[in-house]
Amino acid sequence: MADNPSDSSGHRARLRQRLFEGGGKALLDHELVEYLLALAIPRRDTKVQAKALIARFGGIGPLLETAPDVLRKEGLSEGVIGALAIARATALRLLETRVEGRPILSSWDALGDYLQAAMAHSSIEEVRVLFLNAKNMLIANEAMWRGSVDEASVHVREVISRAIALGATAIIIVHNHPSGDPSPSSQDIRLTRDLIEAGRHMKVTVHDHVIIGAQGRSSMKAKGLI
Repeated sequence: MADNPSDSSGHRARLRQRLFEGGGKALLDHELVEYLLALAIPRRDTKVQAKALIARFGGIGPLLETAPDVLRKEGLSEGVIGALAIARATALRLLETRVEGRPILSSWDALGDYLQAAMAHSSIEEVRVLFLNAKNMLIANEAMWRGSVDEASVHVREVISRAIALGATAIIIVHNHPSGDPSPSSQDIRLTRDLIEAGRHMKVTVHDHVIIGAQGRSSMKAKGLI
């Protein structure tokens, strides 16, 4: 439905002013998405579409996490898909800068925020490994595999071999639970303990295994599981 351009521009100006004065928290989730869509669809009212997208995908996080191919099937234009993608990429880049160049263990909250944003809403289980040097500085942040952690022996060899190749002295395992529940499973615990044992022989320390879910995150170390 076409809107009155002057009404639309005035509404967006008010959103922009609230954003400038109060920061991101001054706008509701659908208003953030509305403003993003307005950048790609300049002369249309985007509020209804923003609300519909949030309802369809279950929130702003899952929406931004949705793959471009899925969004295309929903009928979104390349411009809209690009606006959503750049918003997610920019948010992740900002969070990355808070942990770059600092010892990981002293930037734990910032690291957790980054991992939560990067992995919490993914519909596919992914395991990442943070490789650290002797000063606990990040050498590499790599996606090692996607899917189940059941084949523990295969994954242990992959992780330890990669740590040795990078010259890492410590690692942190991170993976997401698409169910949203970050509680460690028996397979998660077994994989972690196998990694600890293999790493001990190769002088690679496993600092932690962090599990990310839409409901939060959990640390095996904090839970006393390692």
